[in-house]
Amino acid sequence: MEGGVARVVTDLVRAQVAEGFRTVVACPPGGVLAADAAEAGARVHPWPAVRAPGPRLAGEVLTAARLIRRTEPHVVHAHSAKAGLAARLAVRGRVPTVFQPHAWSFEAVEGRAAALALKWERYGTRWSTRTLCVSETERRVGEQAGIAARWSVIRNGVDLQHFAGDDGTARPAAARAVLPMLKRIPPEVPLVVCVGRLCRQKGQDILLTAWPQVTAAVPDARLVLVGDGPDREELIRLTPPGVLFAGASRDPRQWYRAADVVVLPSRWEGMALAPLEAMACGRPVVLSDVSGAGESLPPGHEAFGLVPADDPPALAAALTVLLTNRALRDRLGRTARDHTRATCDVRQTTAAVSGLYQELLNSPQPMTRKRTER
Repeated sequence: MEGGVARVVTDLVRAQVAEGFRTVVACPPGGVLAADAAEAGARVHPWPAVRAPGPRLAGEVLTAARLIRRTEPHVVHAHSAKAGLAARLAVRGRVPTVFQPHAWSFEAVEGRAAALALKWERYGTRWSTRTLCVSETERRVGEQAGIAARWSVIRNGVDLQHFAGDDGTARPAAARAVLPMLKRIPPEVPLVVCVGRLCRQKGQDILLTAWPQVTAAVPDARLVLVGDGPDREELIRLTPPGVLFAGASRDPRQWYRAADVVVLPSRWEGMALAPLEAMACGRPVVLSDVSGAGESLPPGHEAFGLVPADDPPALAAALTVLLTNRALRDRLGRTARDHTRATCDVRQTTAAVSGLYQELLNSPQPMTRKRTER
């Protein structure tokens, strides 16, 4: 209902409405997605569902099935694990169905829960006309896990006009001046910004563990965590000196522009939007090496911007290199901005998704298939 998936859905709605599609969004009421999708032109229907599978699942599937019958869609596009589960159970191949995991459910859990999630993904693919991944690495993870899907890969994109920065060389002092939390921080103070939901996936706890090593080398450095989520109180408890919590932001553009470096230490992803947005603003990024991260970066940036996942010392070392080398930051920022302009336009992403819909509707082949479990 919030974060990257909500932005992806809203971008698709905006483009599809402009193309003349009748676009319906079913989601829990009251969240960012419901409001933004309606503003973008979708017909929003409340779907009372919770985030995780549980005893309410049967009722959620039944409600989804009724909604789908009532709205009579030509294509159902289910985003992320929970909606992917409910929608495929509700439709079961009767309508062309695109499933877009936005990172695999079995990567988010451990032990028995991971085994059950993987078993479902292997089984549920029979009801996916197409499984749409946002990076080649996300597809490979699914394929290596034994998911026998019909695959498509369409990389995430961002609104380049909205996130257009300067030429990548201007200092972030102007952006800091309009953010009340930063007005008392001198422009020369090195600033790292992390934008993301405060949860285990995004790895802010890894970043906080790494931060004392950063400040040992760069004593005046500051870190700002932009976002909210279930781990906020625990993260505050872990917070070392030099860290600020900014809360959620509907538009993080000024935070990217205020930063010297943007970091996202995720434990898993499909392809995160925050690094693309930051690079579009001309800022260098440091990412954990999870699905989509390497594909996000311009060629040659891996040596500076890609670190092993869940590795605080490596994360601290990468941040320290960038914070102590302004010329390197400026060069990487310029290259990042040019790279996103050439490869990460959301208009290309939405056009490719529309093309996928047309391909499915024009296909003479059966929409889904039964198969023998491996």
